[in-house]
Amino acid sequence: MSTRGLEISIAWRYLRSRRGSRLLSFITVIAMGGVIVGVSALVVIMGVMNGLQTDLREKILVASPDIRVLNFGEDLRISDWRAIQARVAGQRGVVAAAPFVLGEALANVPGRKYAGGVQVMGIMPSGGKGPDVTPIRSKAVTGDFRFATRDGKRRGIVLGRLLADRFSATIGTPIRLAVAAGQEVSSITGSIIPRISEFEVTGIFETGMYEYDNQYVVMDLEAAQALVGLGGAVTGIEVRTTDRWAAPALALTLSDTLGFPYRTIDWQQQNSALFRALKLEKLGMAVILALITLVAAFNIVSTLTMVVRDKQREIGILKAMGLTAGAVRRIFLTQGIVIGVVGTGIGLAIGLGTGVALDQYHLIVLDPQIYFIDHLPVRTELLDILLIALASLAVATLATVYPAAQAARLYPVEAIRSE
Repeated sequence: MSTRGLEISIAWRYLRSRRGSRLLSFITVIAMGGVIVGVSALVVIMGVMNGLQTDLREKILVASPDIRVLNFGEDLRISDWRAIQARVAGQRGVVAAAPFVLGEALANVPGRKYAGGVQVMGIMPSGGKGPDVTPIRSKAVTGDFRFATRDGKRRGIVLGRLLADRFSATIGTPIRLAVAAGQEVSSITGSIIPRISEFEVTGIFETGMYEYDNQYVVMDLEAAQALVGLGGAVTGIEVRTTDRWAAPALALTLSDTLGFPYRTIDWQQQNSALFRALKLEKLGMAVILALITLVAAFNIVSTLTMVVRDKQREIGILKAMGLTAGAVRRIFLTQGIVIGVVGTGIGLAIGLGTGVALDQYHLIVLDPQIYFIDHLPVRTELLDILLIALASLAVATLATVYPAAQAARLYPVEAIRSE
């Protein structure tokens, strides 16, 4: 048998239980268990944090574009929007650009007492030229985004599913919208006289994000302009880019190109507080769970130290027979590497399996009113898996250095006499 084969054979023998010393086998399992728990917990938590970021990002961008072009002016409107749209659409990296209107209104179904506040969004109807800027038109569960009513006019509105449930509205239900923005104050009473318009529900959409499904009323661009009192102006231009992650740089380019009084805001700026909080939480959870792996490292150190103590006489005999200090060191390094590799492998399998089960079967249900999503999503990224595996193996290997060096320093005569 070669020297390397002898080293591996001895290392494997020391890891196994034998009569009268089953404790060593037990503590070896405990050491592996620490690695398994640490690795599997890291895989699941990192997958959950990635899933939360990805799911929230995709849901937010259903109705929120990569970039918005807005105005610094007092009226917060863009009058010459067609010229601005043409300039934005011609910019390199822009896939599509379209006008939009945003406003707030009070909604009520005629004949019913309940009224509630809603967010009004005016967009171009579906079926237009070029690609859509946002995928909200693909989220219709009933009806469509053509906004066409039975009289041939574009007086239709599309409600979020939760909003439709709140108003008990279905296709064909009339809804009145009252808007106070831009209205004159009555000279007699001193109160604001709102503009009231009646629309017809022509569709219902569902994005999975509570804010959109519970608050948004989507209508034809021209109808929204008339409702909000913008005339021929719009709130801004929404932009879709070729690469979402390049949107911040493109937003700066557009801002420089258009100049004052125009400004741009990318999708990360629109939700910066939320995404920063998620990143910080991901980092914090990773640091906390990494401590579990460090505990596993201490378990490995204590396990191998006990093996050295228990096998001290055998090590002395082996060294007396010619086994070098380097070979003794490698025997215990091999034990630590085996514990690390087996523990890491099982931990990765358990972590990945748990992540798949959580994501596929929605095992953890969340309140969408609080978390924006209805279940805990899990998204495992290859880079995270590689980093976790490498970190676990590195910690396990480093944990063997002290007990291996301790075994290598034993003198044959003293080791044999110790028992």
